[in-house]
Amino acid sequence: MTRLDAALISTVLAGWLRSRAQPQAVRPRRYRTVIAVDGKTLRGARLGDGRQVHLLSALDTSTGIVLAQVTVDTKSNEIPAFTPLLDAVERVLGSLDGVLFVADALHTQTSHAEQITARGAHLFLQAKGNQPTLFTQLKTLPWAQVPVGDRTRDRGHGRTETRTVKAVTLHTPGGIAFPHAQQAVRITRTRTTGGKTSRETAYLITSLPAADAQPTDLQHWARVEWLIENQVHNVRDVTFREDQHQARTGTGPAVMATLRNTAIGWHRINGETSIARANRRADRRSDDLIQAVTSSYPNMQ
Repeated sequence: MTRLDAALISTVLAGWLRSRAQPQAVRPRRYRTVIAVDGKTLRGARLGDGRQVHLLSALDTSTGIVLAQVTVDTKSNEIPAFTPLLDAVERVLGSLDGVLFVADALHTQTSHAEQITARGAHLFLQAKGNQPTLFTQLKTLPWAQVPVGDRTRDRGHGRTETRTVKAVTLHTPGGIAFPHAQQAVRITRTRTTGGKTSRETAYLITSLPAADAQPTDLQHWARVEWLIENQVHNVRDVTFREDQHQARTGTGPAVMATLRNTAIGWHRINGETSIARANRRADRRSDDLIQAVTSSYPNMQ
């Protein structure tokens, strides 16, 4: 296992999962494929020099399938790994036309934007201090003159959170220090817990015009990034105890992570919300699991 091609295995298994997922009805364009990109360190897979294995993954947020996963060079960071990740996603999907990529501020890179748009895809990225000029330009836009496009309020666990979205079309994209930006977005999160209120403001850009990305869409897409953390990375840690695994030789850590992704994706396409419960059921009904995996229709219900 330590000598296997981890990237190839990830591609093959992701394609297999997509082929097993129930066909989805054609939906309006606004319900495009949205892919969340995020990295995860395998804390138990510590190399001989003390460095840890870090993987960059791409999740199809509509199916729960990890479409691609690549290993980040231990001497570098996630930025150079984005290109091979994009290549891997394209191999699985066949085309990136119309796909929307959502990622954190680390990937708000002009090179990423050029690669994404060159393949017919779109981006929705947050601006922070790693792009100071862009961040300042977005922050100083005349937001007071922009009407609120969408507002949501959530209550739970003794906390109330209000999220307000404003979006403005960039009529002169060349005036913003980022290529292909069509809209600037400001999201203000106000949280009240125990009588104390805090406010956080995020600035984002998207290559989608207003006709294809309305404030309600932007509100939703801004929250999908946590899905890969909550539905994949956290599950691998809590349910599969990934961070306790010390496999560190060759491609072993990446291959094992891909197998965990595959198990999670399998349960997701079968409608499972609790992977731990689904694992216990599969353990008790291994014959049913084998039949489901080898049949034309994966649903185990």
